[in-house]
Order: sequence, then structure tokens, then C-alpha cells
Amino acid sequence: MTKKNVRIAGVLMPVMIAILLLSAGSSRVTATDQPSAANGAAVKIDNFAFGPQAITVPVGTTVTWTNSDDTPHTAASTAGVFKSKVMDTDEKFSYTFTNAGTYPYYCTIHPKMTGQVVVK
Repeated sequence: MTKKNVRIAGVLMPVMIAILLLSAGSSRVTATDQPSAANGAAVKIDNFAFGPQAITVPVGTTVTWTNSDDTPHTAASTAGVFKSKVMDTDEKFSYTFTNAGTYPYYCTIHPKMTGQVVVK
């Protein structure tokens, strides 16, 4: 190995280690993580329930609720931050969370249906 190759390896090795450590830390999955597109997360409405019931997302994420039930539903923040129209089967509602916080929500038609978005 030449002196130039040793210098390059000496510079690249710490960078490669940092990348590996960062990617290993970001691969942790919690029960509230959702597979989603970049800057997006999904909540499915089915069988009179929001799934998942609680979701944690970073600031700037757009959450999309999809009604997969045969019954109309809504998704409405208990604090009035967001409110969907009545969604029939396969209809969607999206909201982008721009501030950190905890956002409880419910279906206005079926108030026992509840969910929560935690934005960090």
C-alpha cells in the first residue's frame, strides 16, 4: 500500500464507521413506526379501529388516514387541530404535522374510535 492509499484509508475509515453507526441506530423499529413514503405515514381505518392506534412521527410528516371499512368514518383532533370530512370506503384524508406534540383524535361518528399521533 502506498503512503497516499494509507492517508486516504485513514480519512475514509472514520467516515465509514460513523455511517455504519448512524445507519444501525436508525434501523430500530418501535410498535408505533409505520412503513411509509418519505415524509409520510399511514393510518388504516378498519373494523371500527384506527391502525395503528398510536403513531410516532417526526415534525414535518404527513399522516394519511385511509378508510378501509365499509362504514363511513372521520379523523378529528380532540383539540380542533385537524378534521377530515366524512370518508367513505377507500377515501383518504391527510394532514401535515408542523409542530411537535401529542395529538389525540377520534371518529366524530363513532367517538369510541380513538387514536393518537405523537410528533417529535
